[in-house]
Amino acid sequence: MRVALNVNGEPREGDLWGGESLLYLLREGFGLWGTKNACEQGECGSCAVLVDGVLKCSCLVLAASCEDCQVTTIEGLGDDPVAGAVQEAMVSAGGVQCGFCTPGFVVVMTELLKRHPGADDEEVKQALAGNLCRCTGYARIVEALKRAQVQIA
Repeated sequence: MRVALNVNGEPREGDLWGGESLLYLLREGFGLWGTKNACEQGECGSCAVLVDGVLKCSCLVLAASCEDCQVTTIEGLGDDPVAGAVQEAMVSAGGVQCGFCTPGFVVVMTELLKRHPGADDEEVKQALAGNLCRCTGYARIVEALKRAQVQIA
C-alpha cells in the first residue's frame, strides 16, 4: 500500500502495510528519528506529532489514515519561534537530562503555547499529563513552560 502525505511542509510518499503506525513510517520510512519510539501504547508522549494541527501520539495513528494529511514532527518545528522559545527554556530551566522525552515535550508545549499562550498551572499540568520523563521529575519541565510563556508574551 502507498500513502501520500505532507511531512514538515514537504510532500512525501511511503510504502507500508495496512497496520503500520505513523510512528514507524516517520522513523523507518522517512528517517525522522526525532519522534521517539518508547511505549507504543500512547502512554508516554515520546512520539507526539501534529496531524492537521491536532496533537497525536503517532504510535496510535495508522499511517494509512494520514493520506493527504499535514504531519509536523519535532524536525518540522526547527524554524518555529514558539518551539525555539520552548527549547531555550527547556535548557535554561534544566528540563533536559537524557533527552529521550524532550522532542515529545517540545511538540506538546509548542502546541499548547500556540493554542493557549496564557495557560494557567492547571492547564499546563493537564497538557503535560500525557508525557513521561524518568529523569527530571517534571518541576523543571513545568518551569521551562512558564519561562517560554514569558518569552513569547
